Amino acid sequence: MSMKFARAALVAALGLAIIGCGKEDAAGTSPTAAVVAPATPDGVIVAAAKNLKAGNIDALIQSALPPEEYAKVKADWAKEMNETPASDEEKAKFAENMTKLTASDAEDKLWAELEPKLKEMDAQMAQQMPMMVAMGKGVIQSSIQQNQDLNDAQKQQASQFVDALGNWVQSAKFTDPELAKKSIKIVCDTARKINLKTLDEARALSYEQAMQKIGVGFLGLKDVLALYGFSIDKTLDSIKAETVSSDAATAKVKVSYTVFDTALTAESDLVKVGDRWYGKEMMDSLKKHKEGAAAPAAPAEGETAPAPASNG
Repeated sequence: MSMKFARAALVAALGLAIIGCGKEDAAGTSPTAAVVAPATPDGVIVAAAKNLKAGNIDALIQSALPPEEYAKVKADWAKEMNETPASDEEKAKFAENMTKLTASDAEDKLWAELEPKLKEMDAQMAQQMPMMVAMGKGVIQSSIQQNQDLNDAQKQQASQFVDALGNWVQSAKFTDPELAKKSIKIVCDTARKINLKTLDEARALSYEQAMQKIGVGFLGLKDVLALYGFSIDKTLDSIKAETVSSDAATAKVKVSYTVFDTALTAESDLVKVGDRWYGKEMMDSLKKHKEGAAAPAAPAEGETAPAPASNG
C-alpha cells in the first residue's frame, strides 16, 4: 500500500504545484526534515510549487499525505521496492546504461553516436511532426471530452493545455546540434550526481536517499526541457493561488498560472485534517483504500462465506 500511495501522493502534489548526492538537497535543506505545513489552503499550493522547483520530492510527499500515511511510506519503502525481484537482464541493462552515462568520455561518445542521426531525424520530423501532433491532439482532446470525472471547466483547461503542449512540440528544435550537445552534458552530469552503478544499489536505497536522487533526476530533466523552450520553473514561478471559499473543513482554491505563454486557471478542492490542508482527491483515495482493506475478502469459488458470529 505504501508504495502505491507514495506514487499517488507525488502525483497529487505535482498536480497541486502545477495546476491546481550529499546530505542536503538542491534547495539546501535536509530532505528528511519535517515540513512546516502552510496555515492556509492557498499556502499549500504555493509551497508545493516551491518544493517542486527545488526538487524537494520528500517535501512534496509529506505535504500530500497525513503524518501516519507518510510514516508508512517511509517504513515500507525498502520492502516494497524489492517486492518483485529484478531479472539478470534488467540488472545488466541498468549497469550498462549507468556506465555509459558516467564514463569520463561519456559526452564525446554519446555525441559521436547521435550526430550522424540528427540530419535524418530532422528530415523525418519536418515531414511527420505536423501530422503526428495533429493526430495526438485529436486523440487526447477526444478522451478529455469523454472523461466523466472532469467538469466543463476542467475539460476546457485540459484542452487549452494540450493545445499549448502541441504547439511547443511542433516548434521545439529537438534536432538542433548545439542543443543536443548541451542536453547530453546535462544528462551525463545528472547521472554522475545520482551516482548509482547497479540496480541492486538503487533498490537498496533508503527512502530518504531515494527521494534525494529522484530530486536530482528531476532537476536534470527540468534543465533539458528548458533548453528546448519548456521552462517548468517559469510555470512554477507564475503560479498564483487564491482561496475563494473555505470553512472549518473544506476549501476551494483558484490557481492561475502560465504554461507555454498560455494563461490558465484551475480550481483545487482541499480538506482539513487535523491542522493541515490536503488535496481532496488524495484524501478520498486514502479513505476508499482503508474501507476496501477493512471489508472482508470475498470467498473463493467453491467456498462459503463464514457465518456471522452468534450473539447468544
